[in-house]
Amino acid sequence: MNPIEINAIDHVVLRVKDLAAALAFYRDTLGLVIERELDIGLVQLRAGASLIDLVPVSSPLGSAGGPAAASTGHNMDHFALELTRFDADAICAHLDTHGVVHGDVAQRYGAKGSGPSIYLKDPDGNTVELKGAATDPRTSRV
Repeated sequence: MNPIEINAIDHVVLRVKDLAAALAFYRDTLGLVIERELDIGLVQLRAGASLIDLVPVSSPLGSAGGPAAASTGHNMDHFALELTRFDADAICAHLDTHGVVHGDVAQRYGAKGSGPSIYLKDPDGNTVELKGAATDPRTSRV
């Protein structure tokens, strides 16, 4: 038996070009709350049971990772945030109000099975998937 059992995403660290724009997106648009800010150039936002850490590439910590990701390449494809409820019309209206371009709502497979989701991009071009509860739950572990 493997002693490591993954339950959910603990945290994701994003290197960002513009901290103010990233905070406007994650805090103001998506509603995450700042949990901690460290002098080394790190802002941690609470995302349910997980954290999203924002590290400005201009900070001491961020500069250690090299230059910012460019439009031709990123250091991540996307990450998914599991939502407590998924009201597609309300989510799309909210994103539209904040000027966030998003894709269509579609059924996509995730950790708990297939369910509704929508893709959007943050100010640094990282793809974020907003994931609703599984409507076709996964019934067995692989």
